[in-house]
Amino acid sequence: MRVCSLSSVKNRIVLGQPLAFSVRDADRTLLLARGQVIADEAQLRALMGRGALVEVHELTEAMRQPQPTRSPAYLRDRLPEEWDRGMQDVRNALSAAPDRMADALDGATTLLLSLIDSSPEVALAQVVRQPGTGTGHYGVTHSLHAATACQAAARYLGWGPEDQRRAFQAALTMNLGMLDLQARLSSQVSPLTSMQRDAIHEHPIRSVEMLSAAGIDDHDWLEAVLQHHETPDGRGYPHGIGDIGELAEMLRYADVYTARLSSRANRPAMSAAQAGRELHQMAAQSPLAAALIKAFGIFPPGSLVRLASGEVGLVVRNGEKAHRPMVSVLTNANGEPRHTPVLRDSSRDDHAVVALLPAHAAPIRLSDERIATLIAGA
Repeated sequence: MRVCSLSSVKNRIVLGQPLAFSVRDADRTLLLARGQVIADEAQLRALMGRGALVEVHELTEAMRQPQPTRSPAYLRDRLPEEWDRGMQDVRNALSAAPDRMADALDGATTLLLSLIDSSPEVALAQVVRQPGTGTGHYGVTHSLHAATACQAAARYLGWGPEDQRRAFQAALTMNLGMLDLQARLSSQVSPLTSMQRDAIHEHPIRSVEMLSAAGIDDHDWLEAVLQHHETPDGRGYPHGIGDIGELAEMLRYADVYTARLSSRANRPAMSAAQAGRELHQMAAQSPLAAALIKAFGIFPPGSLVRLASGEVGLVVRNGEKAHRPMVSVLTNANGEPRHTPVLRDSSRDDHAVVALLPAHAAPIRLSDERIATLIAGA
């Protein structure tokens, strides 16, 4: 029985409403059956305090059902905090001992997929609005961003919950064998050493070895991790094969795309539009690359833009066309801050996006909480 902590899925619990999964004690004793309720915050805290668990297979079934609508207050007050906790869970899972890694990965995955389900737009904004070089652990943040991108593309393609979860976990762990090296390389300006080149070449094999040692035996997951740097022309690594799986191909594109959204010591971050153009040039005939680009859009949620009206605003939702998002405007045409943001549909010519602006050009401070509030109000 594979389990994860109740605290990792509290985002899917609505107090006073029937549970979509059963709750067990740390020794696997049943505490609450599916359909029973957690009455109040005090009961929830007490259950989490005693280390209550839920079964992963029940969570997978529950995630097929739509999550209860979350209020703007929830998105503002809880979601950014939960994302921070999810990042810490990922860090802990990727550095866990082999006998704890599988359960830790399941717990982190369940929490983060639940957060994505609450607001896919906030999830995309987390990827787009990446911190600068030297903030956090690059290997960990890149793993989470690539996993979020993979899940977004899988959702766009209509993959089922199990396949979306596998895509997320495979992307989360594809660079497991070189996380610390990734962190060093993000701030390194000198050429790669021969030892570093060897470590990069071997990291897919090392990652699979580490996952296998943790008891993970999902063939498709392991195959995707092993092949995520192989290419159809046979010039990839570690084995130079040309016949690669669909999931491995998706991981490779997500790896490349999200890496370009982050800054390094020797280059600035690219915009989503630039990263999308380069990915299209790299894989123009791939429906997987196209799905990834379309899932984010040309101006993804979290992007700061100027409209034809002269107003400046934050993209809060993709539109029907990739270059025509919904924008919450923060200033009037004269550049004066608005007390109350107004939603603009950029498919109208007078509100079309005419420029992508750097994050530091925002007329007001855009904290994670503020961004979540703007997205929730769209």
